[in-house]
Amino acid sequence: MSLDEDARWLEWVTKQFESIAGEDKEIDLEEFKTALKVKESFFAERFFALFDSDGSSSISLDELLKALDLLIHGSETDKLKFLFQVYDVDGSGSIDPDELRTVLKSCLRESAISLPEEKLDDLTLALFESADKDSSGSITFEELKAELENFPEVMENLTISAANWLKPPDVEQRRRQTPRYLTPAYWHNNSRKLLFLCAYACLSLLLFTGAMLQHRHGGVWYMVAKGCGQCLNFNCTFVMVLMLRRCLTWLRATWVVRVLPLDQNILLHQIVGYAILCYTLLHTTAHVINFVLLVRGEHTNYSLCDYLLTTQPGIGWVKGTASVTGVVLQGIIWLMVLCSSTVVRRSGHFEVFYWSHLSYVWVWSLLVVHCANFWKWFVVPGLVFLLEKMVGIAVSHIGGLYIVEVNLLPSKVTHLVIKRPQFFHFKPGDYVYINIPDIAKYEWHPFTISSAPEQSDTLWLHIRSMGQWTNRLYEYFRQPESRATSPKRLATSLRARRQLMKAQGSEPILDNPKFCNIKCYVDGPYGTPTRQIFASEHAVLIGAGIGITPFASILQSIMYRYRRRKQNCPNCHYSWCENIKDSEMKLRKVDFIWINRDQKSFEWFVSLLTKLEMDQADEEPEGRFLEMHMYMTSALSKNDMKAIGLQMALDLLAKKEKRDSITGLRTRTQPGRPEWAKVFQKVSEEKKGKVHVFYCGSPALAKIIKAQCEHFGFNFYKENF
Repeated sequence: MSLDEDARWLEWVTKQFESIAGEDKEIDLEEFKTALKVKESFFAERFFALFDSDGSSSISLDELLKALDLLIHGSETDKLKFLFQVYDVDGSGSIDPDELRTVLKSCLRESAISLPEEKLDDLTLALFESADKDSSGSITFEELKAELENFPEVMENLTISAANWLKPPDVEQRRRQTPRYLTPAYWHNNSRKLLFLCAYACLSLLLFTGAMLQHRHGGVWYMVAKGCGQCLNFNCTFVMVLMLRRCLTWLRATWVVRVLPLDQNILLHQIVGYAILCYTLLHTTAHVINFVLLVRGEHTNYSLCDYLLTTQPGIGWVKGTASVTGVVLQGIIWLMVLCSSTVVRRSGHFEVFYWSHLSYVWVWSLLVVHCANFWKWFVVPGLVFLLEKMVGIAVSHIGGLYIVEVNLLPSKVTHLVIKRPQFFHFKPGDYVYINIPDIAKYEWHPFTISSAPEQSDTLWLHIRSMGQWTNRLYEYFRQPESRATSPKRLATSLRARRQLMKAQGSEPILDNPKFCNIKCYVDGPYGTPTRQIFASEHAVLIGAGIGITPFASILQSIMYRYRRRKQNCPNCHYSWCENIKDSEMKLRKVDFIWINRDQKSFEWFVSLLTKLEMDQADEEPEGRFLEMHMYMTSALSKNDMKAIGLQMALDLLAKKEKRDSITGLRTRTQPGRPEWAKVFQKVSEEKKGKVHVFYCGSPALAKIIKAQCEHFGFNFYKENF
């Protein structure tokens, strides 16, 4: 740092210290814990003791600045000495196995990782035996330094969260950057959507202008009302067209998908919905002003209330009901928009959104009565919509569909196994609407199919308990000796068939299955952006939490096709993969990234991932075909001093046992969040062909990943339904 930067840093630290220390100008242990934001008091106490150079049981500003200066600006040796002192609990000048175990146990608690005591012993011994070069039974400073040199990424990030807490904001981060929406990369990667929105805006403007000119004899506000009315005729029909799921699924298999943004239909549906709300407000406001002007002009015997709330003035083509139906429509549209907000849908009240959205039937019915010309816009799309609904009802009720097996998995995930009908054909990543009368007679909910199309006998759904319906489903099957779990003919038949499949290794083994025979109805399947995965050369699949479910089907389907390329030596267990051209699958490389908050969230899907790892060949012509990357966000990252020892021990034990201690997979679970710039840089350098990134998870993370994809020129697809 320069002298000016040092001065600014000192001023920043002083202000932060004064805001925390208060009047006594000292920080005690409790204040220090709060500032450091540590979960485990062991590290706070160790850091506090080392910062408190005079042993006064409090830290002054001078003591804090001196310690932080050492951690931020000190040499590698200075930082290593501090780390060694943290681990040397008794101050003897060396670290014995029990001290190391104590530190690692605290590291596990700080990172919210739960491991058996035996595994903790294994971690301790793995790190201790690696560091204790002379087998003296203790680790000296020189031995710890030599061990850390095997982990170069640790050396450059040797700091603690307190340093980041007191560091001044980066000057470069405060500079105003060009908004993402104005960058050439954004316009290039979103060209179809932007062109479509431009065409939509131009058409709306054309309709608005045409209607205004057609009614220019009625005054300005009358023209505005008619212009908005014409736009509402179009939008109230177009909003339905965007939700013709069967038509859109069919169009995804044609050339149209390369021209129109079919994968953005949900976003466009929302945009049109908000446009309807705006047009409705402006349309109503313009008519109210017209009525006010009429009443004030003394050319009528009716009051404003008569115009708005009665049929007496005779406005409208059906017995003067235009004003009354307009008021009712205003209320229904507001209700639908409010109940479809993210707050309602994501807060476990999906039923509110579902039932309020069924009001579209009333909206269209009232619009036919309200406007003389609406039926002309509505008749053709309305018939297609009606046909879709009739086909959906017919398909969902043809034959008897039954849930034949249920597995209650960690993280409150319900795994449903449904007897698959012969006529049911789907693509990896597709979703269905399911109705289970025993849970709710009239409710249909969308879920991604998690089984592969090649799995011909059954259909899988993995459903996480996040709302009222999903919680009722989980609790229903959790009941002991429930009537739902009595074995029936189909369940018995399926059990024998599944055991045969498990013996042949074609299906992952599931724990504690409950066999049952529960009636259900399925509407679908419906296509998603992931249908394009097999047309890409390098696919990056990113799932956050339960967002893995669409990729479960995709990964299984990929591995079914991969097995056709895999060759095994008849005389030994060695396997290799031939580079065969496949018209159905152009994939040369798949990177699967799964991000979870805690350790337990990995448990429910580990059996499938383990099997996918085992299916990999020992040798492949272009390198490993499927690479997995697991991230646990609650675990402290390697650049945090409180996690350095643990992450080193986990690395060493993973190399020794050839599997990760957290998940049991061969793939090592990485702590913290992915550094997307580095992840995509590595993907770009592999040069396996055009990269397509498929994401399913929270919208906030989607924005971050999409911005990085635009920077690297990758195609980005987000799961929506």
